[in-house]
Amino acid sequence: MSNKNFSQEDLELLRKIAKKSKASQRDLANDLNLSLGKLNYCIKSLVKKGLVKINRLKENPTKIKYILTQEGIALRTKLTLDFMKKKMAEYDELKIELENENTMDGE
Repeated sequence: MSNKNFSQEDLELLRKIAKKSKASQRDLANDLNLSLGKLNYCIKSLVKKGLVKINRLKENPTKIKYILTQEGIALRTKLTLDFMKKKMAEYDELKIELENENTMDGE
């Protein structure tokens, strides 16, 4: 599955679900600074893609729990690594840029 079809919001949602699987949609929406409608849309999309499953809680069947599937865990890991590689490349570019500026200032 290509990660070009996934946004930073998808990564953040996968990460949040992994940490707070019993959180309500309202709590997740607040944590991610998304509208409830947008969050609902994102969750449905992730469920449809087989990345997240929804289960009812045994202790309270009116509440639900979000579970990352194996594919969801793998994608979250890949997206996280890709994000880190991108940030490391940006850091390296900035470091070179600053070193070049310092060299020019010393002339």
